[in-house]
Amino acid sequence: MNGTGSVTPQDTHIVQYLEVLKNQRNLSPHTISNYQFDLLDLESFANGKELSSLTYFDLRRLTSQRHAQGLNARSIARKLSCWRGFYRWLADQTPLAANPVDGIKAPKKEKSLPKALGADDAVRLVSQKGINEPTPCVNRAMFELLYSSGLRVSELVGLDVADIKENGHTSLGWVDMSQAEVHVTGKGNKQRIVPVGKPALAAIREWLLLRPMLLKNDAHPLFLTERGTRMSVRLVQLRLKAHAQLIGIPADVHPHVLRHSFASHVLQSSGDLRAVQEMLGHSSIAATQVYTSLDFQHLAKVYDASHPRAKK
Repeated sequence: MNGTGSVTPQDTHIVQYLEVLKNQRNLSPHTISNYQFDLLDLESFANGKELSSLTYFDLRRLTSQRHAQGLNARSIARKLSCWRGFYRWLADQTPLAANPVDGIKAPKKEKSLPKALGADDAVRLVSQKGINEPTPCVNRAMFELLYSSGLRVSELVGLDVADIKENGHTSLGWVDMSQAEVHVTGKGNKQRIVPVGKPALAAIREWLLLRPMLLKNDAHPLFLTERGTRMSVRLVQLRLKAHAQLIGIPADVHPHVLRHSFASHVLQSSGDLRAVQEMLGHSSIAATQVYTSLDFQHLAKVYDASHPRAKK
């Protein structure tokens, strides 16, 4: 228990503070239990010293100790928040030169690698031919475009059937079929143009033939629901997950998985990080560099399978 010592706090200020949390701030028993756990940790570290005498350097050392013991960044951030609030309250009860927790930051959370499907699974996921009905047809067009161009799902559902500027409506995105390009407006209102592959173009053409069957009041959206309204982010998520489960792909598939798959597969084939950055719409190359780890994993597998000195 990170050296928290006794089950109940001995320091009177901690006892008083927990009473304030319970009776004045009406926090839940679970939340108060978390506060007590973290304050016991602080009391144990003080080892009999007055908590008001602990300095910034003491608290930073305690934070470093917990990190070295393997406590994750989220838990450390919770402790710091608890301690910071306690000392803010303590400053009203007794003279404090400064809040000793101010300026102490939790370690950065480790960035998890984006999950990507294998190329075969990605192609199998987006290929859905032979069903000439509006719902499966629009699904296939959306899934193909997500994988073909690495769009964010919010960018996908924001696409219009064409570049429209009328009656106060200005299109945020559209597919230029003749140029095999999709125009999108991404984060920060940044616009970009991304190539669209032939299978995605074919799927969109098939959908456009059936689109009038669902068309009602709003003629702008490219992708429509059965009610004739613009496709929503949540509905795309649900449809993609259901389709993945139906065809037996065990991974938890959501639209961002197709974006990750697009990026990692293009990078594996081309090695051109700048091009991938531009197509994804990342403002910083650092956001795209996470895919180099995926690419390295791919290369490592090839090495292990082929290099004479790697074979067991």
